[in-house]
Amino acid sequence: MLEISWLTWAVTTGVIVAILAFDLAVAAAWPHRVGFKEATAWSIAYVGVALGFGVWFTLAHGAELGTEYFAGYIIEKSLSVDNVFVFVIIMTTFAVPEEQQHKVLTFGIALALIMRAIFIALGAALISVFSFMFLLFGLLLIYTAVQLFRHRNEDPDIENSAIVKAARRVLPVTRDYIDGKLIARLDGRWVVTPLFVVLVAIGGVDLLFALDSIPAVFGVTEEAYIVFTANAFALLGLRALFFLVKGLLDRLVYLSTGLSIILAFIGVKLILHWAHQDLSTSVPEISTPLSLGVIVVVLAVVTVASLLKTRREPSLKAHAGSLRAGRETPRQAEERRNHV
Repeated sequence: MLEISWLTWAVTTGVIVAILAFDLAVAAAWPHRVGFKEATAWSIAYVGVALGFGVWFTLAHGAELGTEYFAGYIIEKSLSVDNVFVFVIIMTTFAVPEEQQHKVLTFGIALALIMRAIFIALGAALISVFSFMFLLFGLLLIYTAVQLFRHRNEDPDIENSAIVKAARRVLPVTRDYIDGKLIARLDGRWVVTPLFVVLVAIGGVDLLFALDSIPAVFGVTEEAYIVFTANAFALLGLRALFFLVKGLLDRLVYLSTGLSIILAFIGVKLILHWAHQDLSTSVPEISTPLSLGVIVVVLAVVTVASLLKTRREPSLKAHAGSLRAGRETPRQAEERRNHV
């Protein structure tokens, strides 16, 4: 059992909050279009911070726990690509001005960190008391994997989601964006701008992703500290990742398939772990190094296969995938007709 002092927790949380606050301050003080070079620099910096923390953690707590952190970080990083994909859909659906996207993403990351911290605390508490939670988490991941694979050629219908429709129905929403404000006073009354609705949509997406990603990381480690840091450092780089890869996402046509394979694999790992603990020690378990290897190989194969596929068929476009059937878009209908 990993023993983390309250001071280490406090310093770690303080560093993460400080980085996020700096990001938010930059977004508020300097709204601008983030270019490729800037996004690349930020991405390298965030990956460097995550790797630096992993090196320190490995030296301080041993190679086994260090491997668990890196496996958790890679899982979260791979799932965050799909998260970015959905963020691109949200930005496009609501026509968010490019100079305001930086701010929206930073607020979205803050919301994601808060919700995932809550889910991690709940998950760790449940696992410590009820070992069958590994079975439930495993079944949840397998169900998610199956749904994601079934609807891998679809995009989530953000604008018609229940949470967005409720926000539009309950709140007075302006037609236009107002200088990057969330709330404004117009004609003598307070109103919310479309930017507020965008944040509501991102919050709903963050909640759904937390339901998948937290059980996935618990599949490689039972340590709440590792789950939290793997999530946090992966999420901190989400904004830079958005601006870095949004132009390449359309080419990752097998991304949803790859993520569904990873989720199913981790789901099986969790179920085997539960069976090993509660049923019989003769039930084999999947080691963390093997899990790390499988995840890296799947991601590499998916990326290379996607790039080769889109090189042969340039008209083919990737989709984020959905957990339920949605309305077919004109682009999806055309692609389906072309491949019949």
